[in-house]
Amino acid sequence: MQLGVYFDQTRCTGCYTCIVACKDWNDVPAGPASWMRVTTIEKGKYPDLFVGFLAQACYHCSNPDCVPACPVDAITKREDDGVVVVDREACLGMDKCNACLEACPYRSPQFGEEANAKMQKCDLCLDRWAEGKKPICVDGCPMRALDAGPMDEMKEKYGPIQETEGFSFVAKTGPSVVFKPKPVPDQLAADQGSLSIAPLTARR
Repeated sequence: MQLGVYFDQTRCTGCYTCIVACKDWNDVPAGPASWMRVTTIEKGKYPDLFVGFLAQACYHCSNPDCVPACPVDAITKREDDGVVVVDREACLGMDKCNACLEACPYRSPQFGEEANAKMQKCDLCLDRWAEGKKPICVDGCPMRALDAGPMDEMKEKYGPIQETEGFSFVAKTGPSVVFKPKPVPDQLAADQGSLSIAPLTARR
């Protein structure tokens, strides 16, 4: 089984509740490390505009680039549910190594402000799954724009679409995610637009 996530881009308002809920539940201190991020996508000029949002955590890829990139095998992919986890005690730290961050096409590995910060990231709320609960971002979203579960169930329930505005599916890594994209007006389809991410991603 492979657990994954669903994101409805048509419902997300960019309220950042998922970010706050994730930080609070996982005791992530204020600062650059954020297991959940929200990207704002803007295209066009008034009066022809498109604004959308993209909630981004770890996509628990079927073939994650971060796993072989780690020189000390601190990152592993669980066999029973496909969740990618990190052993922070084994991690060499940001000052000595950031191979996982450089390898991940989605910049999911996160680092705090402390000296030689150890990698941290979304673990799909494994503690909540053990209690039969969905991840905190899913339960916390006021617009019900997020869901999580076995990928075959997510695709059956929501469809097979795995690309949306602000996100490109990398077949080599196989991110475990499906989307309901927000339609872009035809006249703006070729507009590259601009992206901004809140909060800041890991420092470099």
